[in-house]
Amino acid sequence: MGLGNIDNLKGINPTKAPIASYGIMTEKSKGKDTTTGHWEIAGLVSEKPFATFPKGFPQELIKKFIKETNCGGVLANIPASGTAIIEELNEEHQKTKFPIVYTSADSVYQIAVDTDIIPLETLYKWCEIARNILDEGNYNVSRVIARPYKIINGKPTRISKDRRDYSMAPKYTLLDEIKDYGGKVIGIGKIEDIFAKKGITHAIHTGSNKEGLELTLKAIRNELNLKEIAYENKEFGEPTLIFTNLVDTDMLYGHRNDAKGYGKALEEIDKYIGTMIKEIHNEDLLIITADHGCDPTVHGTDHTREMVPVLIYNRNTPNKNLGMMNGFDNVSKIIKEWIF
Repeated sequence: MGLGNIDNLKGINPTKAPIASYGIMTEKSKGKDTTTGHWEIAGLVSEKPFATFPKGFPQELIKKFIKETNCGGVLANIPASGTAIIEELNEEHQKTKFPIVYTSADSVYQIAVDTDIIPLETLYKWCEIARNILDEGNYNVSRVIARPYKIINGKPTRISKDRRDYSMAPKYTLLDEIKDYGGKVIGIGKIEDIFAKKGITHAIHTGSNKEGLELTLKAIRNELNLKEIAYENKEFGEPTLIFTNLVDTDMLYGHRNDAKGYGKALEEIDKYIGTMIKEIHNEDLLIITADHGCDPTVHGTDHTREMVPVLIYNRNTPNKNLGMMNGFDNVSKIIKEWIF
């Protein structure tokens, strides 16, 4: 498809006749997080960065959270690696039943609980309360994230499929435009969370990259039961946007500095893309890109702000070198030109 033609990438040779257009995009928005990147892909550039809390959240915020959730107290309230803080504080969590609240270098309010101690429904409710408190207080926090875990083989283990993200609601995006036009917007993975369900007509969560890839393939083949995953009891026609986020690449490998696992994840994605290319129709457009960097070889566990590759494929469109493009919102512009 031309990935090796984008730059001098070790281990990925350029090809003489790429079947896709290829290029690099730089980010316009202030930030390097999931919400900012996805919103920009959908045409919304964030001029103001989301707030971060390198010393933990203000005490007045924590006190209000404890009062409104009636959780009794919180543990941590510091920036931390999720897997590390859960292991460190799990024993205290078991004794007190207090949620583990932590942040990172990104704008996130994360709440971790053992769902054998605190029910999953309670965790989700606490996240909704936190979202409301943050919005009412104008804290400008990008996401509240539910981080459920269980003790598996004696070790605290996060349950990816039950994770939920509670994002700030974006302004009008490409997704709203397609929905208002009467088309379908199918969110696979955490897309519905990232956009606070705005502009989405159908959505389904995933527990792994593989599940997300399988569901995307089903969506391409029109094999999804759309009635089961629809928000509204009404018919939506064409065009259809399938918007998929593959979370493992970032969560399991990028944040955990697992370069080998990251590489294997890319190989798995690559195999599915080969099948997708065979399945899509002449009028379909396939776009592959990223919302931010999460380099597993860089010291630290936070997102890395960097340029992202973009590959654009249609069976009947000649490929070209797109070069360096300013803004992830080039994706939304390309989609608009394609469907409207």
